[in-house]
Amino acid sequence: MRQIITHFTDDDLYKFTMCCAVIENYPRTRVKYKFTDRADTIYPPGFADRLEEQIAMLESLTITQEEIDFMRRRCTYIPVWFYSFLKGFRYDRRLVTVAQDAQGHLSVEFEGNWSDTILLEVKVLAIISELYYIMTGQSDTLDYDTYYYKSWNKAKRLIEAGCVYSDFGTRRRASFQAQDTVVRAMKECGDSMGGPGRFTGTSNVYLAMKYDLTPIGTMAHELICAIAGMYGPQMSNYIAMKTWAHTYRGALGTFLYDTYGWRIFSLNFSEDYANMFKGLRVDSGDNYKELDLIVEKYRSLNIDPRTKQIVFSNGLDVDEAIKIQQYATGKCQPSFGIGTHFTNDFPGVKPMNIVIKLLAVKITEAWPFYCSTCKLSEDHGKYTGDPETVASFLQTLNLE
Repeated sequence: MRQIITHFTDDDLYKFTMCCAVIENYPRTRVKYKFTDRADTIYPPGFADRLEEQIAMLESLTITQEEIDFMRRRCTYIPVWFYSFLKGFRYDRRLVTVAQDAQGHLSVEFEGNWSDTILLEVKVLAIISELYYIMTGQSDTLDYDTYYYKSWNKAKRLIEAGCVYSDFGTRRRASFQAQDTVVRAMKECGDSMGGPGRFTGTSNVYLAMKYDLTPIGTMAHELICAIAGMYGPQMSNYIAMKTWAHTYRGALGTFLYDTYGWRIFSLNFSEDYANMFKGLRVDSGDNYKELDLIVEKYRSLNIDPRTKQIVFSNGLDVDEAIKIQQYATGKCQPSFGIGTHFTNDFPGVKPMNIVIKLLAVKITEAWPFYCSTCKLSEDHGKYTGDPETVASFLQTLNLE
């Protein structure tokens, strides 16, 4: 079978920025991740074997000088030493365990040094998604010419509505070609028409390079979850903000706040960090209620929320983004990161509902045991982690 991921930077920017922060702040930390299919998908016979082959193929990837030059030009906040690390980085299939049960359910687990495993998540998710459509024959039905114009029209509507938006669709895309088609259509639409809105770029570093766009992204829940496992969830947001500020000195200042819900984050969100970070990202819960809470918090700190960027990325489509834009205008500087709706919206094709989440962490390899962690977003049905850890964190945070 052909290799699905063929470029080192065919990955989301946030994995590189977090990898850099991990090396600088937690160089000896070890972690465990686990794959979850929320739809309980039955995968075709032999899927695990083909997935293992694709993961082994990742070992052939190396970053090119062209990719380094592009990232140094467009991602000036990343320290130069990090590119020396990426030059020597090699994927290692031994960090990944893949299995498939008799019914066809898929199991994928990672374990290893955090700086080695962190660059696997997005690539493995993208492989699983595209491989599933290949092995079920659905990839043969994808009409990319029609998809280009469908994507163009999405871009046109968003721009005309005043939305500032980007593509966040690498992880659950129908294929690399699907995301490539989307990014090309949206760039060409934005270049050809004026309007109050604009297409700002893509989370995918390779496609940003290919189309001379800005790579978009900062961090993921993974950072806060790991810190919570090491130090406890009460102050994990504060420690994460401190860590991020130490590494990037005020750049990449959009913080993902919902790992353990708004209440505990709000208690951690002191005036100094509220001023330092340029904004927050809403990734779960009711978008409108979350925005109202954010606006109220900024005002309580005597900060004008209209000076802050709020990024909405909670399972959006075009209609919802336009509704939020209308609601948020005048309250903040809204922007949008849209993923699966952009890169997996083909007729008759059901997008996969798959994630890979951090489950356990130990601050150094010398520790004889791992500490469990979990994620408690504002969407209560999407808690991730073993039930005992979830219950413990809920009790610790007084969320029961």
